[in-house]
Amino acid sequence: MKDIAYYNGQIGPIDEVKAPVTDRGFYFGDGVYEAAIVRGGRIFALSDHLDRFYSSLSLLRIAPPLERDAFAALLLNLCQKVDGDGIHVLYWQVTRGNAHRRHTFPQDVKPSLMAFVEPAGLDPVDKPMRLLSMEDTRFFHCNIKTLNLVPNVMALQQAAEAGCEEVVYHRGDRVTEGAHSGLAILKDGVFCTPPADELILPSVTRLHCLQLCDQLGIPVRIAPFTVDELKNADEVLILSTGSHCVPACALDGQPIGGKDPALLHRLQQAYQEKFTAEMG
Repeated sequence: MKDIAYYNGQIGPIDEVKAPVTDRGFYFGDGVYEAAIVRGGRIFALSDHLDRFYSSLSLLRIAPPLERDAFAALLLNLCQKVDGDGIHVLYWQVTRGNAHRRHTFPQDVKPSLMAFVEPAGLDPVDKPMRLLSMEDTRFFHCNIKTLNLVPNVMALQQAAEAGCEEVVYHRGDRVTEGAHSGLAILKDGVFCTPPADELILPSVTRLHCLQLCDQLGIPVRIAPFTVDELKNADEVLILSTGSHCVPACALDGQPIGGKDPALLHRLQQAYQEKFTAEMG
């Protein structure tokens, strides 16, 4: 199969698997999700994604649909049914279940699980992104990978219409993250990233970069940084599952970064080596 989908036991092509309109994901966004890269039937950083997934479920008080090992086996089985050894994306989400619309948690309802695998590509790491800054007006639960992404969708559309590829969210002067990626900067040889508090998603790619910095002997600073600090950074990094570690070249139409390509390349190369070693 070129692609495959799953919903509460149904399996088939993406365009054929159906979900009921009473799934609370439709009218409340009452669920959590993850996305990972697949190659040759293997899932990159599956354990890290599952750590965040089960944490998000716990924070929203949604019961896991399966025990962790059984859930991992289900995802791997789906990935191995897809044709070809190229790059695919695996997306999965769990909602609180199917029930008639009431704000309070429904009783005696099982969580609903949806997943799909389809061809995808990684963003080229040698193509810098243009950024657009905007006030972060989202809620204070950004550490949960919730389905409630309307503010992110609206922000990224505004960025696209301005000729940009990503957003720099900030609360006052504190930089938080992008609309669909994490942010970090390189300054004076130091990898700087915001703390993983309730204002940012605990990015899997951020975690990997911190691990690689430790292996490479690159100093790390985990602390808030300002919009001005981002503008004056040696490099601005976009961190995500689909791009790994891509630099930014402009913010609000003004040039940024491009001052430490050697350290940037060193980190990018280490990440690519990690990906290749795990995925083959």
